Amino acid sequence: MSIEYIFPEFEVVRRPDRCITCRVCERQCANEVHRYDETSGTMISDESKCVDCMRCVSLCPTHALKIVKSDCTFRDNANWQNDTIKEIHKQANSGGVLLSSMGNPKPLPVYWDKILINASQVTNPPIDPLREPMETRVFLGKKPKKVALDSNGKIKCDLPPQLELSMPVMFSAMSYGSISYNAHASLARAASKLGIFYNTGEGGLHEDFYCYGDNTIVQVASGRFGVHEKYLSAGAAIEIKMGQGAKPGIGGHLPGTKIVGDVSRTRMIPEGSDAISPAPHHDIYSIEDLRQLVFSLKEATEYKKPVIVKVAAVHNIAAIASGIARSGADIIAIDGFRGGTGAAPTRTRDNVGIPIELALAAVDQRLREEGIRGDVSLVVGGSIRSASDVVKAIALGADACYIATAAVLALGCHLCRNCQSGKCNWGIASQRPDLVKRLNPEIGTERLINLMTAWNHEIKELMGGMGINSIEALCGNRLMLRGVGLNEKELKILGISHAGE
Repeated sequence: MSIEYIFPEFEVVRRPDRCITCRVCERQCANEVHRYDETSGTMISDESKCVDCMRCVSLCPTHALKIVKSDCTFRDNANWQNDTIKEIHKQANSGGVLLSSMGNPKPLPVYWDKILINASQVTNPPIDPLREPMETRVFLGKKPKKVALDSNGKIKCDLPPQLELSMPVMFSAMSYGSISYNAHASLARAASKLGIFYNTGEGGLHEDFYCYGDNTIVQVASGRFGVHEKYLSAGAAIEIKMGQGAKPGIGGHLPGTKIVGDVSRTRMIPEGSDAISPAPHHDIYSIEDLRQLVFSLKEATEYKKPVIVKVAAVHNIAAIASGIARSGADIIAIDGFRGGTGAAPTRTRDNVGIPIELALAAVDQRLREEGIRGDVSLVVGGSIRSASDVVKAIALGADACYIATAAVLALGCHLCRNCQSGKCNWGIASQRPDLVKRLNPEIGTERLINLMTAWNHEIKELMGGMGINSIEALCGNRLMLRGVGLNEKELKILGISHAGE
């Protein structure tokens, strides 16, 4: 039985009394779902191509369209669920590996939603963020173990290279090629205006964006795409990507259909060729090898830039982080299993890795026990969805958070999970010129700034409610967190008490 005989996942409901055959839906759909039928003079739909991106619904001038999930499914079976059966049919039909995008959608525990924030009342009164100063600035990098004074009794301020953020949030790695030029422009401009940072991802840095270098983190992945001396010198920091949360133990892959024009030149590979990053760095098989790359990058940039090492959250992450902290890295970035990506093997995305909440707590505790917490800063990502998630992450021990899915949602993404096709109807995960132009970078920049401004206000309000007036005082302050619906083991790993204790 072929997949073609299964009823489409989504149905296009069109109201004839409202449809004026203006053909906007036909022009706007990159998946060619809609077309005008000359014989009947009506619009018809090929529902098998619909990915529920909602662009046609959003732009229909008469609200004649609605996309609904089909209720024509296989018989209910708790073990053999509808999606499982469809996936087997797909693989039986194609013989290929299943690919998915935009993070793990399975109903696994979201620990952020089981952690509550404590509040001050009387003995430690809250702070009014509208009338009293609140410090949301963060400095990422190595910190001295103690305050040192010079011969005149003044504090020595000769710190190693630091990243200064106006708030504890940065835009995570999304490579040029996986997302569009206009999406990168939006991220770069917003980071510059906000006083935070955005990450190039593993696709190099387009020459137009070198002017945002002071707010750019350049990434070095196993494929070394787009990596050269000028690139390394352009950014404020360098990130070595060892892994990412959506596909731990797996390398990167950008289809050749996206390697066109400037993407090809920026990545320094031929047009149309697949950009495949191997799973391991072939010069890194130990912490000693990692240390050599860390110091090679520092040497290449005259020790003026902090070096970040990014890893996926896996079961032995605390031991891995301990080794990274000893490798000479200044910052460790940890990506949880709910992290998004343009394309990942479905089985890996849904079954490999651990939640960022548990990984963060384990790493922070391990580094504190070993007395090396100040040697590195911790940045975490993997489905940071709101200002409250940021506050909880910092209280668990993070210095700052990476966001990516939240950022592309602000740009207009509808999580239709079709990034790997290159047919993003919102101009974000595409290289087709007709689709790219749908994202106005000026509007995209404004929306990202609005989102971060709102989050910053909320962070201040939450901190004020706790009676805390700085991110530094919140970092690792687990006394301000309580768990609900968590078992004893989960509470122990998180290092928090249950609500009511």
